[in-house]
Amino acid sequence: MKIAVLFGGDSMERDVSIASASQVVGALRSRGHEVVAYDSGHGRLTAADEARVFAARIERAPPDQRAVASLPTVVSAPDLKNVDVVFLAMHGGTGEDGTVQALLDLAGIPYTGSGKLGSAIGWDKDVAKRLFLAAGVPTPDWIMGGAPADVVGSRLGFPVIVKPNGQGSTVGLTLVKSPAELEAAIALAGQYDREVMLERYIAGRELTVGILDDEPLAVGEIIPATGPIFDYAAKYQTGGAEEIFPAKLPAEQTARAQDFALRVHRALKLDTYSRVDFRMDENGGLWCLEVNTLPGLTAASLLPRAAQAVGIGFAELCERICRGALARHKTD
Repeated sequence: MKIAVLFGGDSMERDVSIASASQVVGALRSRGHEVVAYDSGHGRLTAADEARVFAARIERAPPDQRAVASLPTVVSAPDLKNVDVVFLAMHGGTGEDGTVQALLDLAGIPYTGSGKLGSAIGWDKDVAKRLFLAAGVPTPDWIMGGAPADVVGSRLGFPVIVKPNGQGSTVGLTLVKSPAELEAAIALAGQYDREVMLERYIAGRELTVGILDDEPLAVGEIIPATGPIFDYAAKYQTGGAEEIFPAKLPAEQTARAQDFALRVHRALKLDTYSRVDFRMDENGGLWCLEVNTLPGLTAASLLPRAAQAVGIGFAELCERICRGALARHKTD
């Protein structure tokens, strides 16, 4: 296949996108495919550009918000029209919210991941949680927008999670332990999205389930090294968290987590692959936190770990994602 790996974007996850692309490009080339690397803000990379861009690493904090917001999003049909499929290694912003997907649909170019509708639904945490409940999947109670501390306390209790409604990688997220911390947390989340979500905090174990070709992969458990939240630094820094695949769970709990993840994947009309994140409370109850329609594919990412646990190597995973996109495009 001739594959263009599209990465970069204008979101706070730009560095993560570059890291994913560097892994995907190498993996697909190792399978004998012709691969071009395409930065959405700058166009097709030369070999020298690849060596320079892909040498960068993910820092402990996300990139400067103003710097990434100023980048254009370029999806040039002449450059991408002659490939078999575009591999979307984008995360966040217009790369994950359905915008780029809609542009590629208009150009008639096959691409990996979910379509414009599923991408938009998955990116909007409020809408996604409503569909979780409709599918019979528990999710923590939530309030949209700012609310007085007494209202938050009575409806959700403290601690509470405050986060942007449309953002990934826990950027702008705060675990608020007391009413005095609420206002500042809402202001921080509001810097990254016009809508802010306040969500009941579920103490317990952090679990994740990948989906590939409408089948659940191994359940994983994440144990952050620095605190109760699997934050940006814990996700992308060496030693930031212990990640156990498969998670040490009874068979019944494993099956329930996989069933819930598949229900979420289907309810949001997702395609080929996704990753669904949960909390398990002290009583063994599962609570769906969110779904990732374009989960990370860096060396430290969770979806490749889940696939590896069931015997699917990284290069095979990337190739199957491409073939899933081509199969969907033939039926559209």
